[in-house]
Amino acid sequence: MISPGTAPSDTAPELAPSAPPTRAPAPAEGAARAVAPHRVGGPRRRWDWILAADPGLGQLQAGWRTLVAMVTSLAVGYGMARALDVPAMIGMIVGGMTGLMSAFAVAENTWQRLTRAILWMPFPYAAVLWLATELHDDRGLEISLMVAALALTFFLARFGQLALLTGMMLFNGLMVGMMADIPSALWGKAFAVALVSAGAVLLTRLLFCYPMPREDLLRTQRAFVVEARRVADAAVETLNPDADQERAVRRMARALHHLNVTTVTIDGRLAQPEVAADPGMAELLHRHLFDAELALRGIGRAVQDLARLDVPPDLREAMAVALVIARDTPLGSAQGLRPAAERIRRRADHLREHPGTGDSQAETVELACRVAALLDSLAGSLSHWLSLGWSTPGSPSQVPFQPTVALERNRPAGSAGAAQRVLAARTEKSWRRAVPFVRAPLHAGVAAAIVCPITDAIDPQRFYWGLVGVMITLFGTNTTHERLRKFGHRMAGTVIGAVLGIALLHLLGPGHVYGTLTVIVAGLTLGAWGMQRAYALWVVGLVVALVQLYGLTTPYGGMDHLLGERLLDNGLGILVATACAALIFPLSSRRITREAERGYVAAVGTLVSQLALRWEDPDAPVRLRGAARGVDAALFEVLSLARPLVRMPRGLRGRDADNRTALLTTATGHARALAAAADIDIDLAPGPAGRFARITETLSRSLRALDRSLTTGEREEGWQRVAPLVRELKAELDQAPPGPRASRVRTTLRELSALDETLAGYAERCGLDVHDNCAEATTGSPMERRTRALVAEWSLRPAARAAGAPGKAPRTAAATAAPRPYPGPVTAGTAVGGAVRCAAHPAGCAGWVTVIDARGKRVAAGPVRSGRYRVDGLRPGSHTLIVSARSHAPHAEFLYVPEALEAGRIGHDMWL
Repeated sequence: MISPGTAPSDTAPELAPSAPPTRAPAPAEGAARAVAPHRVGGPRRRWDWILAADPGLGQLQAGWRTLVAMVTSLAVGYGMARALDVPAMIGMIVGGMTGLMSAFAVAENTWQRLTRAILWMPFPYAAVLWLATELHDDRGLEISLMVAALALTFFLARFGQLALLTGMMLFNGLMVGMMADIPSALWGKAFAVALVSAGAVLLTRLLFCYPMPREDLLRTQRAFVVEARRVADAAVETLNPDADQERAVRRMARALHHLNVTTVTIDGRLAQPEVAADPGMAELLHRHLFDAELALRGIGRAVQDLARLDVPPDLREAMAVALVIARDTPLGSAQGLRPAAERIRRRADHLREHPGTGDSQAETVELACRVAALLDSLAGSLSHWLSLGWSTPGSPSQVPFQPTVALERNRPAGSAGAAQRVLAARTEKSWRRAVPFVRAPLHAGVAAAIVCPITDAIDPQRFYWGLVGVMITLFGTNTTHERLRKFGHRMAGTVIGAVLGIALLHLLGPGHVYGTLTVIVAGLTLGAWGMQRAYALWVVGLVVALVQLYGLTTPYGGMDHLLGERLLDNGLGILVATACAALIFPLSSRRITREAERGYVAAVGTLVSQLALRWEDPDAPVRLRGAARGVDAALFEVLSLARPLVRMPRGLRGRDADNRTALLTTATGHARALAAAADIDIDLAPGPAGRFARITETLSRSLRALDRSLTTGEREEGWQRVAPLVRELKAELDQAPPGPRASRVRTTLRELSALDETLAGYAERCGLDVHDNCAEATTGSPMERRTRALVAEWSLRPAARAAGAPGKAPRTAAATAAPRPYPGPVTAGTAVGGAVRCAAHPAGCAGWVTVIDARGKRVAAGPVRSGRYRVDGLRPGSHTLIVSARSHAPHAEFLYVPEALEAGRIGHDMWL
């Protein structure tokens, strides 16, 4: 076994590319370099871990913006206060609030939008500053205006970013006016401070934080390269027999997850202004990164399977060398992966021809060939990515890019889309059309009206703390679970920030103004950097900064009481706002979750319709990979809503939500593989074309029935399985000559059948009846039934193919029906047993296997001990096997028990 980063000297000539690729003239080459410059695909760098943790550097940019804006606004506020003979505290508070809001609320990616937003801020801000100075003697009207301003902010949020910024500045202006107690005579000077501070912040933002969306995209692409290398590095470590495989597999799982998030983020960024001026080029970038991600996921899964097998040393070395090359080769030399893949194939062919090859070694050979094929695919995807602009793409590549992924704070969006769709669907008639406009303002207004009298009684000078709790609760949350999670983050962050802030306050001591300002700016900067990771991190930084500010006017001995009041007021505001949102025009979390799942079903329906059009009309403007990425984005939405309020051990949580999520995750893997395999030009004969149209039409009809069930609860139509139709079409197409196109057609049909089976299991969880599309599945001769059993086994193992890994080599019908030795008595019906494999626990996982029949009834269950399970008494028909383990998410697989095997045994291994 070679050590990582090295290769035997005798393999160097074999792995060297034979000739450089042919290139177009220099102008085209320059265009290609503009798409993927050296800093995207160059060798490893020391700061790559920063890009991997923060794709596009969105979090770091937020912290940097806050640092620049706060330093500028505080300095300008202090200087203007000295120049205009205004108290320094008033000047710094007025200017500091301008800088803080510009950093948090203004993140435009063009200089024109940035200029418009920042220069507009002082006008609504100064208008309410004047109003606040005039109302110091009318306490009731002052509080009422604060409540109205908060409600108005949520009303204006529906009309765009500039309207939302206006509402926020109105609310903050009233709060600053009451907090700073600005005299009426100083209003004009305060407006001058705000205006000059805004201008200075704009200049420094343009100088030090100039918006560069194209550069942000390139950084995100670099993050993709970093995560791809992490996958290859983990694969090399997994193949090393002396390495800690459990640690390597955990690394690989994390890298694959981050790789998926980064690729989805790239798709979201491609839709932003000024990122990709050429929609055709953006579509090509999207396609090649999609294929590269699919290849890397397949390599990771195949290596995980190889880790449990006895791999011959020479084959292990060939794969390790290839993976080291994939890890360390710059993108510009990606074609060097092809000789490495060919070397793996030669070693595998040598083993295949060896007369002593057994079942285990045959599986090893097939997995090694799979790794070689995926390395070829990866090399092609990355090379095409670099060659964008060197050649004119074919007609399918000329489809312009269309956005399918929405981003929230530079990450795939969560529950907001589902909540908006539920609200829009329920308010389409009569007076309810106004509900989307008044719902959030009503929540904010009623909650503020309840909270203000209570917090005013606790501390009249700081009653606005309760309003802050109301505002932060309702912004960016859509369900009760999300609001309660935010409550937990707010409370924990306040306590931790108070401890750190008081410690720093005592460390600095009184009278050190510059040290205090440094801590304030540093706290806000670090909080802004951490906000996108966890809301609690922002609260910690904010409270640390506020403690220093309070220390300028509050004795140290009273700080504990003051922070306790803040914690109480904030918590009260959050809980009251949560209660108002749950009672006034409520949207149940269950309904929003169902709408997110309905959005997922709609995304799969779009993929199926695009597939039908692609094979019917090869020249049609179809985006199969874009449709599959839409399925990915829909899954992110579902997962964001499925996250529990309190994490519990898997065995103690409700299983239904976990099972549904596991099925949708498996289906997403099939959707990716289906989109990549089916994107080919093919002219089917009238007979096969008709059969394929019937398959897609049946699947689309089943998806519509599932959509109606999720929307209205109607279950008049069931789910029609298309597996019999797929088998008929496959049998007819198998007569065609073999070749790459025929292989992709077979892969398409296999993934389409697996997608149908996975969604059929999901439909069962939703209460739909699931049955085969034609009667031949339960009739026919014993030989035909055995053949169908073999095909059913061929369509099993959805989790393995979700990551692009191969299944085992096909077995004969006799081998399918032959029992394996499992301990224990045999009861009436068919017994199913096998291994439950997990790369993280080579000795075996403890868990539980539950079997659900086609009618959704629990028919059998059994424990998993030492990595083995057995369940008895299964009747002929389709079943779903669900594995629940404490250390893993629930995993679902499908099993068809043919009539010929009644009172027999079936061996079925599962991989978590």
